[in-house]
Amino acid sequence: MTGDTRLLLFALGAVVLLIVLIARLKLHPLIALIVVSLGMGAVAGMPLADAATAFQNGVGSALGFIAIVVGVGTMLGKVMAESGAAARIATTLIAWFGERRVHWALMVVAFILGIPVFFQVGFVLLVPLVFTIARRTGLSLVKLGIPLVAGLSVVHGMLPPHPAAMLAVTTFGADIGRTILYGLIVGLPTAALAGPIYGAWISARTPLPADNPLAAQLSESDVALAQLPGFAISLFTVLVPVLLMLLATAADATLAADSVTRATLRFAGNPIVALLIALLFSFWSLIRPRGFSREQVLKFCNDCLAPTATILLVIGAGAGFNQVLIASGVGRAMAALARGSHASPILLAWLVAALIRVATGSATVAMTTASGLVAPIAAALGTPPELLVLATGAGSLVLSHVNDAGFWLVKEFFNMTVPQTLQTWTVAETIIGVAGLVFTLLLGLLV
Repeated sequence: MTGDTRLLLFALGAVVLLIVLIARLKLHPLIALIVVSLGMGAVAGMPLADAATAFQNGVGSALGFIAIVVGVGTMLGKVMAESGAAARIATTLIAWFGERRVHWALMVVAFILGIPVFFQVGFVLLVPLVFTIARRTGLSLVKLGIPLVAGLSVVHGMLPPHPAAMLAVTTFGADIGRTILYGLIVGLPTAALAGPIYGAWISARTPLPADNPLAAQLSESDVALAQLPGFAISLFTVLVPVLLMLLATAADATLAADSVTRATLRFAGNPIVALLIALLFSFWSLIRPRGFSREQVLKFCNDCLAPTATILLVIGAGAGFNQVLIASGVGRAMAALARGSHASPILLAWLVAALIRVATGSATVAMTTASGLVAPIAAALGTPPELLVLATGAGSLVLSHVNDAGFWLVKEFFNMTVPQTLQTWTVAETIIGVAGLVFTLLLGLLV
């Protein structure tokens, strides 16, 4: 047995053990992730100190971004909830689409808002709408939430200006305009299959607990319809960070590198800064008209942060497990296995990205690594580079499981068990990956 084969078997065993510890033995996910991560490093031959350091670095690098995004984004969600802005957007969507089709509306909104923002940013911005619509309609959080995460996930993996997709565009030498156009053609039906269609089916088979602490914090307070803020200002407030990030992307593409305007817009378009600006703007646009006192606003911000503590720790531990897998060489072993398959460039790009994604839990690592490995092969065969970007992005979304921070984010916000998260989020991500590949191959017959 080769060293790479042993590594892959160890990684598979680590994932199975983690699921058993959490789902069957009821060990807290934080403890299970730490134990399995250190054990994986040890059996893979890493010095114990290096395994601990890799885990620590993974936690730190993830929480350095995600903790602030979740914290500030949750505060913004609480302001949207308490002011009635989330209720106004929810009631308007329900009126436009009807209760039977509101899950389709959430997918479309997530797809549009997700284009310029990171998955985590879009999720914390829009999840208050899910909670509010669920409360008003009585629909399952799964039926509403899966379309939301499907829309966000598709654009995160397949469409520029997301960083991994942009890097793949550069590596493959793709045209960014055509990549975006093809991404929309492939992404919309892919998101529809994984989101509203699968979400509606699986929701009937996934009952969730009635008590959800975050839903209680982020769904709207009982505000009379006449007292709700206007739809335009409510929507604009939640779009502030999206617009700032779009302006930053436009500035990067059109302004000189030494431009003061470009530097200013890049600063304002940083996800953390953009969310902070939106939160401060919400104090003026939503809190001030309702006449809330400063003490009430402080209480809102404090109350909504308490349920996020466990979420952040588990997300961080999942990222730590991811880093141990990468540092132990599992991602490299997966890539070597895929390269030996001699598949067509599009299938190879998808397969390499999928294997690295399953092994490491990171869509970004999967997409960037796969594009670098496949680009020389694809260039020699003349495969359309835009299709390679889409295939790589689709592969990077397959089979999200316990080594992916997004898995834990969705699990904790929707208060699901590990098996429930596997049958909802994991299957939806896999549908995205497989459908994305199929639609890319079909598009390849026409272009």
